[in-house]
Amino acid sequence: MTALNAEILYLMFNSANMNRWNDHMRPVDLTELDKQAHKAAIAWVLGKFEESAGNGIDWRVVIEHTLFSFIQRTVMTDLKPQVFHRIVAERRGPVNEFVISEFERLVPNSDPDLKARLTEYLYSEKDSLEDRVIRAAHYLATRWEFQLIYDSNRSLYGIDQTREEIDEQIGQHLDLVGVRAINDAGDTFDFIDLIGQLRFQQRWARTPRIPKTTVLGHSLMVANMMYLHDLDHGASDRQVYNDFYTGLFHDLPEVLTKDVISPIKTSVNGLAAILEDYERDLVESRIMPLIDGEWHDEFRFMVFDPFSSTDHPEFGARNGGDLKACDLMAAYMEAHISRCYGITSNTLLEGEKDLRDKLMDRGRGIGAKQLIDGLDHMRI
Repeated sequence: MTALNAEILYLMFNSANMNRWNDHMRPVDLTELDKQAHKAAIAWVLGKFEESAGNGIDWRVVIEHTLFSFIQRTVMTDLKPQVFHRIVAERRGPVNEFVISEFERLVPNSDPDLKARLTEYLYSEKDSLEDRVIRAAHYLATRWEFQLIYDSNRSLYGIDQTREEIDEQIGQHLDLVGVRAINDAGDTFDFIDLIGQLRFQQRWARTPRIPKTTVLGHSLMVANMMYLHDLDHGASDRQVYNDFYTGLFHDLPEVLTKDVISPIKTSVNGLAAILEDYERDLVESRIMPLIDGEWHDEFRFMVFDPFSSTDHPEFGARNGGDLKACDLMAAYMEAHISRCYGITSNTLLEGEKDLRDKLMDRGRGIGAKQLIDGLDHMRI
């Protein structure tokens, strides 16, 4: 049994079918997968602020507890947040038992150690600094969504009460340095807003597909996949951190350039190099000024050339080759699952075949063949 398997990948991917705020007018689709991705990115910002303030952060805990809260939310389906939090608070024991039983049903081949830590997390008080960072990130991502839909829903009954409840929850986390920085609506807010804009950019934009996943949701799939792979291979804490956050931020430059599909990059001679240089210039001029100067070198390490395997003298090891395989696997799932749902096209069929061939060649490190076989045998 392994932490990285087809069942847990589909459990996470299926959250792209969970629509948020679906009882409100929405200018764009807002999905649970995207919300969890935005939350993970905001948690990194809050954790870095705590580190800069001299407070130790266990990043493996931040990553894993963010994943566990994602699993809990996915298993509990698309309950309204107020209902979800009340049920979890008032009926924690039965709810936890249900989450664990559903996880066992949906992910029967889960790694026993991972399942044991998930159980421990569900029954914990979640009062550590890491859990407070994750909880604050959750409410900040929720408020970002709310601000997006508010103007379209001003006339709805209870809309201002919802705003007050979100603001109250964020107010309970003002002891965190990063929460105060984001509340000031300065550069830090602009940074998480920029990340949020990746929720507007669709993957496979010119191809009919269900569900319509976004660049940000795709990035979380890559990051979580790589984390589970690192668990299976006993990676060090520093490599776990590097692999996860490189996966999460690897497509961030696309918020400035939009995605250019691989066939165009490879067909037009020199285009890939031009785009890479342009992306670097834009990241330096548009993104770096929005984050603390102390984080710049580390952020460059994560964003520039993310699929290179390296052991950096300052930042440590990163498995770029397997990260690329996770990127290909996430893209393969987007094509394969849409076809399983009955929505396909020549572009999607060709893309799925091409990705499968690449994974058979370059995905041995993550067990791509086993993952593909597992997806083939699932009733999707």
